[in-house]
Amino acid sequence: MINIHEKTLQDVEFYTVLQQVSELCITDLGRVESLKTKPYTTKEEVLKSLDYTNEYVSSFYNDNRIPNHGFEPITKEIKLLKIENSYLDTKSFKKIASITLTISEILKFFKKFEEYYPSLYTSSAKLEVVAHLVTEIDSIIDRFGDVKDNATDTLYQLRQSINSIRGKINISFNAALTQYHNLDYLDDIRESVVENKRVLAVKAMYRRKVKGSIMGGSRTGSIVYIQPEQTFQYARELNNLEFDESEEIDKILRNLTEYIRPYTSLLQRYQEFLLNLDVIYAKAKYAHSINGILPTINDDKVYNAQDAYHPLLYVSNKAEGKKTHPQSIVLHPENRIIVISGPNAGGKSITLKTIGLMQVMLQSGLLIPVHEKSNVCFFDRIISDIGDNQSIENHLSTYSYRLKQMNFFLRKCNKNTLFLIDEFGTGSDPELGGALAETFLEEFYHREAYGIITTHYSNLKVLANELPFMQNANMMFDEKSLEPMFKLALGQAGSSFTFEVAQKNGIPYSLINRAKKKIERGKVRFDATIAKLQKERSKLEKTERSLKENEKKKQTEADKLEEINAKVQKKLESFQELYDSNQRLIYLGQKVNDISEKFFDDKKKRELMAELFKLVQIENSKRKKVSAKQKKAEKVKETQVKKEAEQKVAVIRKKKKIAKEKAKPVEKPKAILKLGDRVRMEDGRAVGTIDKIEKNKAVVNYGMFTTNVSMDQLELVEAVKK
Repeated sequence: MINIHEKTLQDVEFYTVLQQVSELCITDLGRVESLKTKPYTTKEEVLKSLDYTNEYVSSFYNDNRIPNHGFEPITKEIKLLKIENSYLDTKSFKKIASITLTISEILKFFKKFEEYYPSLYTSSAKLEVVAHLVTEIDSIIDRFGDVKDNATDTLYQLRQSINSIRGKINISFNAALTQYHNLDYLDDIRESVVENKRVLAVKAMYRRKVKGSIMGGSRTGSIVYIQPEQTFQYARELNNLEFDESEEIDKILRNLTEYIRPYTSLLQRYQEFLLNLDVIYAKAKYAHSINGILPTINDDKVYNAQDAYHPLLYVSNKAEGKKTHPQSIVLHPENRIIVISGPNAGGKSITLKTIGLMQVMLQSGLLIPVHEKSNVCFFDRIISDIGDNQSIENHLSTYSYRLKQMNFFLRKCNKNTLFLIDEFGTGSDPELGGALAETFLEEFYHREAYGIITTHYSNLKVLANELPFMQNANMMFDEKSLEPMFKLALGQAGSSFTFEVAQKNGIPYSLINRAKKKIERGKVRFDATIAKLQKERSKLEKTERSLKENEKKKQTEADKLEEINAKVQKKLESFQELYDSNQRLIYLGQKVNDISEKFFDDKKKRELMAELFKLVQIENSKRKKVSAKQKKAEKVKETQVKKEAEQKVAVIRKKKKIAKEKAKPVEKPKAILKLGDRVRMEDGRAVGTIDKIEKNKAVVNYGMFTTNVSMDQLELVEAVKK
């Protein structure tokens, strides 16, 4: 039996969530009903409710949208139907017909899409559709909410007579109007309406000359309003007929009410079903707005909430465009209690409320904003002590109130309990209050209860470190900027950063230093050690993230290389096929050349044809028989490969040509040779002097001999001095 304490619902602000859910209902009854939502008392009810909500959420993401469930309340109609001899009006019958049609449409939908919405279908399958109610109502009442003329023969005849009399009234009145107007007995306005009846506006001086019933007069007394005698007689007859019509309509409505009365309880169930569907719809819309999902539910008392967001904070920050920091909490039989420490305004209380609110929401049939890998369990009791606990009405101090709460905890705490305590142990002398808080925590631990507490007390941090099934956690804090990081780190206690935060808030360093000297040296060292460890942990986390990123990059590169390798391999296979094909063609060319050469020598045509036929047969025996389509495809593939190979070869040739041109030495412009210049042959070492130049030839004097040399073969060593 699940029983969540009322104070817990208030502590975790569950009613604020319900207020937001109620605003998403489309009926007034749904809004009121959604505010009554409470955690369910059995696990079966919780799971059923969660399935309903989860199925409705899924309808937002597929093409099979659940039909509109909006309805006008029939609460008053149901109450009247339960009273004997009562009868409904036409508007009430239209509401009953409408709600019946809505139910009919929804039931047909769930039956058609039972596979998509099994739980919702099961809940609707208990209802039966009474289509004949709608047929009966539609046969009597029209779309404007009036009783039809042909509802009964009597009503039809009465309305025919009424229409006839109304016609006679108009004729008789118009005749009197014309008669007395011609006699100049009427005022300029001629006629008026009194008590919804047409009357003649007779001049006061002629009132005795006009036969009829006086209905009144003008304020000045100059006009008398008279209903003509003949019209008056018809009007009396019309009154009688209208009375009979009213009686007949009452009779018809009574009969119709008696026809519907046996289905009162079914109509009540119709309204209850649509009302519940409206609440489910609102829960689904709320889940959609906070990215809520249905996590895995287990019976092993394992609570693993990954990337959990505080729903109210998420909605608020989303509206303001701010970031919300998720938290992850793990509780299981070997890690039942978490002690969260860290600086004020670091997010300890929010983390506590996040878990409490999400658990209450989940056990009330609401989906929660966590990662899809989350795996959670249910608790029979959730008890809490969060926020300002001073009670003015009861004249209790904070500490007295806390002791009263602890007494309640001791009575209710067991292995199926989740307890949430904010600022555990505060309100009294730090040492004495801390010792008592430690004792309470030990007691909760030995009772195998699950819990999360926030504290600044060192002895509670030490206790969490010593006991095997308890764990420290801290809200991380940037020691350089002295700003909270709003991130929960499991497995290590956190420093309160008392002096650091004081320094940031402008407290003089000299005062902070004096305060440090006033407390025990061991306490400072303990707090400093925790702060140092926290800093180291932060560094390790950064390193771990960096390594993971590098690993991810390497994996991506490896995948790319593998892909490139596969492509290269495929290209090589294609080129190998092309090479083999070309080699075969070269071989065939050689064979044809040999046969041609033989024929050139002996001129024997028969042998030539035999050899060629034999060659063709050998080649055809190697071929596989393929269809024209396959043949065409292979030819296209071969052409494509050949084209690619030629393109690659062309690129390689172009690159080689460019490289060759770059490798060539740059030729210097050739000097113009003149008489007396000292020169030598391009490939020689001996230096001589030009004695004579004639027709692009020079006579070079080497001292011991002279020779004729082409000017192009000479290069300048030293120009003649002028």
